[in-house]
Amino acid sequence: MAKGKASVSSSGASMSQYDVEVEKRLKALEAVAHPVPTGKTAGGLEAKVDALIATLKQQFPAKFADL
Repeated sequence: MAKGKASVSSSGASMSQYDVEVEKRLKALEAVAHPVPTGKTAGGLEAKVDALIATLKQQFPAKFADL
């Protein structure tokens, strides 16, 4: 009799070939959906926050004067 080639998950549970394929696809999607920050966009983000703070101070000076 041939034995299956089930993989083992990080918790130690057996995984079918389908489970292995789903896990592989999920990891690929997560890598795209949650990229590692590189710092390249931080400058643009900082400028946007500064612009937002300036707008809030202008529109609501009593509430945002201390920002």
